Amino acid sequence: MRISDVLRSKGAAVATITPETSVAGLLTELSVRNIGAMVVVSPDGLQGIVSERDIVRKLHDMGADLLRRPVSEIMTTLVATCTPDDSVDSLSALMTNNRVRHVPVVVDGRLAGIVSIGDVVKTRMEELEHEHERLQAYITQG
Repeated sequence: MRISDVLRSKGAAVATITPETSVAGLLTELSVRNIGAMVVVSPDGLQGIVSERDIVRKLHDMGADLLRRPVSEIMTTLVATCTPDDSVDSLSALMTNNRVRHVPVVVDGRLAGIVSIGDVVKTRMEELEHEHERLQAYITQG
Protein backbone atom coordinates (compact mmCIF):
# COMPACT_ATOMS: atom_id res chain seq x y z
CA MET A 1 0.00 0.00 0.00
CA ARG A 2 1.20 3.51 -0.81
CA ILE A 3 1.02 6.76 1.15
CA SER A 4 -1.34 8.10 -1.53
CA ASP A 5 -3.82 5.37 -0.50
CA VAL A 6 -3.59 6.47 3.14
CA LEU A 7 -4.18 10.11 2.17
CA ARG A 8 -7.11 9.15 -0.05
CA SER A 9 -8.69 7.44 2.96
CA LYS A 10 -7.94 10.05 5.65
CA GLY A 11 -7.75 13.23 3.58
CA ALA A 12 -4.87 15.56 2.80
CA ALA A 13 -5.68 18.34 5.27
CA VAL A 14 -2.70 19.40 7.37
CA ALA A 15 -2.81 21.54 10.50
CA THR A 16 -0.11 24.18 10.14
CA ILE A 17 1.27 26.97 12.25
CA THR A 18 3.73 29.80 11.66
CA PRO A 19 7.19 29.98 13.25
CA GLU A 20 6.22 33.23 15.02
CA THR A 21 3.23 31.74 16.83
CA SER A 22 3.76 31.48 20.58
CA VAL A 23 4.01 28.09 22.23
CA ALA A 24 0.84 29.01 24.16
CA GLY A 25 -0.91 29.55 20.81
CA LEU A 26 0.42 26.21 19.61
CA LEU A 27 -0.96 24.47 22.71
CA THR A 28 -4.37 26.01 22.05
CA GLU A 29 -4.36 24.75 18.45
CA LEU A 30 -3.25 21.24 19.45
CA SER A 31 -5.98 21.09 22.07
CA VAL A 32 -8.77 22.50 19.89
CA ARG A 33 -7.87 20.19 17.00
CA ASN A 34 -7.18 17.19 19.26
CA ILE A 35 -3.88 16.45 17.51
CA GLY A 36 -0.33 15.76 18.65
CA ALA A 37 1.77 17.78 16.20
CA MET A 38 1.65 20.65 13.73
CA VAL A 39 3.69 21.40 10.67
CA VAL A 40 5.46 24.77 10.83
CA VAL A 41 5.23 26.73 7.57
CA SER A 42 6.10 30.17 6.30
CA PRO A 43 5.65 31.79 2.89
CA ASP A 44 8.93 30.05 2.00
CA GLY A 45 7.41 26.62 2.67
CA LEU A 46 7.99 23.89 5.22
CA GLN A 47 10.11 25.14 8.13
CA GLY A 48 9.74 22.36 10.66
CA ILE A 49 7.41 20.30 12.78
CA VAL A 50 6.52 20.65 16.45
CA SER A 51 4.95 18.01 18.67
CA GLU A 52 3.66 17.60 22.18
CA ARG A 53 6.92 15.80 22.94
CA ASP A 54 8.92 18.89 21.87
CA ILE A 55 6.85 21.07 24.18
CA VAL A 56 7.23 18.79 27.19
CA ARG A 57 10.99 18.47 26.81
CA LYS A 58 11.52 22.21 26.39
CA LEU A 59 9.11 23.02 29.22
CA HIS A 60 11.31 20.93 31.49
CA ASP A 61 14.40 22.88 30.35
CA MET A 62 12.95 26.41 30.14
CA GLY A 63 10.04 26.49 32.56
CA ALA A 64 6.80 28.43 32.13
CA ASP A 65 8.57 31.21 30.17
CA LEU A 66 8.46 28.78 27.25
CA LEU A 67 4.78 29.58 26.71
CA ARG A 68 5.65 33.11 25.55
CA ARG A 69 8.41 31.97 23.20
CA PRO A 70 7.87 31.45 19.47
CA VAL A 71 7.38 27.98 18.03
CA SER A 72 10.56 28.48 15.99
CA GLU A 73 12.60 28.05 19.19
CA ILE A 74 11.34 24.53 19.86
CA MET A 75 10.43 23.07 16.46
CA THR A 76 12.36 20.28 14.81
CA THR A 77 13.94 21.69 11.67
CA LEU A 78 15.36 18.48 10.19
CA VAL A 79 12.00 17.04 9.20
CA ALA A 80 11.64 13.47 7.99
CA THR A 81 9.28 13.57 5.00
CA CYS A 82 7.80 11.14 2.52
CA THR A 83 6.04 11.26 -0.85
CA PRO A 84 2.67 9.85 -1.93
CA ASP A 85 4.53 7.18 -3.93
CA ASP A 86 6.35 5.82 -0.87
CA SER A 87 5.10 2.56 0.62
CA VAL A 88 3.55 2.33 4.06
CA ASP A 89 6.30 -0.21 4.87
CA SER A 90 9.05 2.29 4.07
CA LEU A 91 7.26 4.99 6.09
CA SER A 92 6.95 2.63 9.03
CA ALA A 93 10.71 2.00 8.89
CA LEU A 94 11.40 5.75 8.59
CA MET A 95 9.23 6.48 11.64
CA THR A 96 10.93 3.74 13.66
CA ASN A 97 14.48 4.68 12.64
CA ASN A 98 13.95 8.41 13.22
CA ARG A 99 11.78 7.97 16.32
CA VAL A 100 9.03 10.21 14.92
CA ARG A 101 5.27 9.84 15.01
CA HIS A 102 4.24 12.36 12.35
CA VAL A 103 5.66 12.63 8.83
CA PRO A 104 4.68 15.37 6.37
CA VAL A 105 3.97 14.24 2.81
CA VAL A 106 5.74 16.47 0.28
CA VAL A 107 5.31 16.74 -3.49
CA ASP A 108 7.64 18.99 -5.48
CA GLY A 109 8.59 20.84 -2.30
CA ARG A 110 4.95 21.49 -1.34
CA LEU A 111 3.07 20.08 1.64
CA ALA A 112 0.54 17.50 0.39
CA GLY A 113 -0.55 15.81 3.63
CA ILE A 114 0.65 14.28 6.85
CA VAL A 115 0.71 10.70 8.09
CA SER A 116 0.80 9.74 11.76
CA ILE A 117 1.81 6.51 13.43
CA GLY A 118 -1.90 6.00 14.10
CA ASP A 119 -2.58 6.12 10.36
CA VAL A 120 0.13 3.50 9.79
CA VAL A 121 -1.31 1.22 12.49
CA LYS A 122 -4.84 1.62 11.10
CA THR A 123 -3.61 0.74 7.62
CA ARG A 124 -1.79 -2.34 8.92
CA MET A 125 -4.89 -3.48 10.80
CA GLU A 126 -7.05 -3.07 7.68
CA GLU A 127 -4.52 -5.04 5.60
CA LEU A 128 -4.49 -7.86 8.17
CA GLU A 129 -8.28 -7.90 8.28
CA HIS A 130 -8.51 -8.19 4.48
CA GLU A 131 -5.89 -10.94 4.46
CA HIS A 132 -7.80 -12.80 7.18
CA GLU A 133 -11.02 -12.54 5.12
CA ARG A 134 -9.24 -13.83 2.00
CA LEU A 135 -7.78 -16.77 3.94
CA GLN A 136 -11.19 -17.58 5.43
CA ALA A 137 -12.76 -17.54 1.97
CA TYR A 138 -9.99 -19.77 0.62
CA ILE A 139 -10.41 -22.28 3.44
CA THR A 140 -14.20 -22.44 3.17
CA GLN A 141 -14.04 -22.89 -0.61
CA GLY A 142 -12.01 -26.02 0.05
